[in-house]
Amino acid sequence: MRLEPILLGIFTLGWIVAIFILAVGRSLDNPLPVSLYHLYGLAVFGGWLSGNVYVQRTVSTPRKQRLGALLVYLFGPPGLLFLTHGLSSVDSQARVPLAPVYALGVYVVFFMVPVSFRRK
Repeated sequence: MRLEPILLGIFTLGWIVAIFILAVGRSLDNPLPVSLYHLYGLAVFGGWLSGNVYVQRTVSTPRKQRLGALLVYLFGPPGLLFLTHGLSSVDSQARVPLAPVYALGVYVVFFMVPVSFRRK
């Protein structure tokens, strides 16, 4: 069984809920106690893990067929970062409104490290 369709479903659900929270403009009644340290730690771990899984899953795949997996592993997990920030308290969101964008940058950097060292 392929792992990518399952992950794509989970990541799409995360993006949908994160966009819904952003559209409503308010956090839920029971916010997560998420600090910037937790958000960036999640971005570092997620980027590193996704990059390594992408490299291992596409090690024997021809270059032209890797695009689908790249889209899943590069653009899917940041939805969980935006969701995590959206579930934090309203005060936390107001203090650092661009935190998920910065976390996205951290995620991409840590994703690209294993991808850039892969053997062609």
